[in-house]
Amino acid sequence: MMVAKRVRSVVPSKIRELFEKASKMEDVISLGIGEPDFDTPQFIKDAAVRALKSGETKYTSNLGILKLREAVSEKYKKEYGLEIDTNEILMTIGAYEAVYLAFQALIDEGDEVIVPDPAFPCYINDAAMIGAKSVRVPIKEENEFRLIPEDVNEKITRKTKMLITCYPNNPTGGVLKKEDYKGISEICEDSNIILLSDDIYEKIVYDYKPQCFKKYYDKTIITNSFSKTYAMTGWRVGFAVAEREYITPMLRIHQYVAACLNAPAQEAACEALRSDQRCVERMVNEYRKRRDYVVKRLNDMGLKTILPKGTFYCYPNIKSTGMSSSQLS
Repeated sequence: MMVAKRVRSVVPSKIRELFEKASKMEDVISLGIGEPDFDTPQFIKDAAVRALKSGETKYTSNLGILKLREAVSEKYKKEYGLEIDTNEILMTIGAYEAVYLAFQALIDEGDEVIVPDPAFPCYINDAAMIGAKSVRVPIKEENEFRLIPEDVNEKITRKTKMLITCYPNNPTGGVLKKEDYKGISEICEDSNIILLSDDIYEKIVYDYKPQCFKKYYDKTIITNSFSKTYAMTGWRVGFAVAEREYITPMLRIHQYVAACLNAPAQEAACEALRSDQRCVERMVNEYRKRRDYVVKRLNDMGLKTILPKGTFYCYPNIKSTGMSSSQLS
C-alpha cells in the first residue's frame, strides 16, 4: 500500500485506542476521552432546531456566520477587554481544526515548535505531518504543572517558530500565574515567535480567574471551542482568534479543507454565547464536587495527586505502582 511519508510519521492516538476498547466492554466507566457527561443544554439544542426549521441549512461564509463572530468578539471584549475585529475570527470544525490550520499555514518543514510535556497528542502529530520538530518542555509536579518562562527560554533556538500552550492544562489540570502569562509573552516577543494558546478549558476553573495571552502579546493565536464549556463535543464548533496576518493564510487552507462549519451548529453556538451562562456554572460546580472526591480518594490510596485548579482532569503520580501509564491503563 502506498502511504504518504507524512502519514508514516503520525502516531495513532492512545486516547482513542483506549476509548475504542472501553466502548466494547460491559460495565466499564470509560475515562479514556476528555468529554463532559452532561447533555448539551436544551436552549442550545432548541436554537439548532429553529435553524433547521427556518431553512438555515446552506453554505455560510468561510469565516463563519457574522453574528456568531460578533458574539465571539463580544465575549473577548467583556471578559478580557480585547477589541477583536470579526475578520480576525475564523470558525472551525472544533479547536482541532483551528490548531491544524495554524500549523499548516504558518509552520514549515524543519521549523521547531515548543510543546509542554505532557501535552495533548495533536500538537506533536500536527508538527510531524509537516516535518517540523517538536521540542518538549517538561511541566513538573513540583511547580503544580505550570509552564515556567525560564524553561521555555532555554528551549528557544534560531529555528523556533511557535510555542504551544494549553491552560487550564490538559492533562494535568494545572493553571498559570499572572506572572507566567507576562513572562512567557515577553520571551515570545523577544524571540519573535508565534504563541498558540489553546484555551478550550478556560471556563472550567475552580477559585481561579484565567488570563488571556493576547492581552500581553499581539502575535498570539487563540484556539477555542464550545465542546467542553457547553457539553457540545459532537457539534464540532471551534474557532481561532488572531491578527489578519495569521487568519488570512489559515482561511485559505480552511476554504479547501472544510469550506465552512455547518450552519445550524453555528446558530446554536451563537445562542450559547449570548444566553444565560448559569448552565456552565452548574456543570462547573458538579465538576468541583467530583474533583474533590476523586483527588481525596486517590491520595488516600497512596497515589499523590495535586488538586487541579482547572479542567475536569486530575493527574496522579503513579510512580509508587511501578507501572507505566500504558500498563496501568
